[in-house]
Amino acid sequence: MKFALVVGARPNFVKAAPVLGTLERRGADVVLVHTGQHFDAALSDVFFQRLCLPKPHYHLGVGAGTRGEQFGEIVRSLAQLLPQIKVDEVIVVGDVTSTAASAVAADNCDIPLSHVEAGLRSFDLSMPEERNRKIVDVLASRHFVSEPSGVTNLLREGHDPSQIHLVGNVMIDTLFRFRDEARVAAPWLRYGVREQAYAVATLHRPNNVDTPEALDEALRMLELVAYRYPVLFSVHPRTALRLRAFGLSVPERVRILDPLDYLDFIGLMLGARVVLTDSGGVQEETTAMAVPCLTMRENTERPITVEKGSSRLIGRSVERVAVLLDEIEAGAFDCGLGIPLWDGKASERIAEVLLQAKTTNAAHQRKL
Repeated sequence: MKFALVVGARPNFVKAAPVLGTLERRGADVVLVHTGQHFDAALSDVFFQRLCLPKPHYHLGVGAGTRGEQFGEIVRSLAQLLPQIKVDEVIVVGDVTSTAASAVAADNCDIPLSHVEAGLRSFDLSMPEERNRKIVDVLASRHFVSEPSGVTNLLREGHDPSQIHLVGNVMIDTLFRFRDEARVAAPWLRYGVREQAYAVATLHRPNNVDTPEALDEALRMLELVAYRYPVLFSVHPRTALRLRAFGLSVPERVRILDPLDYLDFIGLMLGARVVLTDSGGVQEETTAMAVPCLTMRENTERPITVEKGSSRLIGRSVERVAVLLDEIEAGAFDCGLGIPLWDGKASERIAEVLLQAKTTNAAHQRKL
């Protein structure tokens, strides 16, 4: 049995690294394909190096373009490649454009598809990621789920229970692998701030950055936090473009940082008093690190981070931020408990399912 593992964007790399490593350690034949959706070195090359991902066997070189242009080019390129490399199953991770396009390509080539991080739902179809998640799960023949809500969602949508596997969170596998190294590096010292005396911020979602009004509101939120703690604002390229286009400047005590190396970003979150974000992945990472996370969204596809973790949904509510900052300063902010199966072993459980399926298929072929 031969697998194609397809990645394309920074969140994919963090989630795919443990899956690839575990499958290869257990003797599986895995072809790594990079679509090139994230082509900037700061969002691609440095992540491959840091996560010890090997050079991709194939790089599709999709590059810049609209979401539709990237989607179409990935489908076209993969539909040509997959039959040539003769894989038995395609594995995709997450919910980015590359994930959905790769699922469509696999379906068009009649190749079984596994989705890592299946079943997550925000129920907000204005989000491209939500539409991607639904597309991939409709096409997948195997669903690897990170939290119980994913199982509930997939069953509600009519998926076969035998195709659904609650395995835990592969992003946490990577986090646990690098956590100690990130803390020892103490990256906050490079920015002249003290541990537990600063905030980290990251914003990139369209509803927070794609209009001058929304982005200005988000900056005012950071300004409120900056009255209490200096804010280290890791600016996504998308957000940087909007800041320039709208002629907006960041408030005082909010320091703009270029996109960060994975280890640096994890280290900054570990040392922070509070994190502000609209990233689903950061919600998960802060929950696993027990760091207060103020999530600038009205909904989340990762409800367990709110129910049992350290994330609080605040939208762009100044009042909500003020209340939660008071709780943090008073030591009354509940960071929750450990989440079952978020133990650094999700990729092992995924490999077990995939390789067991290989054994079962081989036995079936022998009987035939």
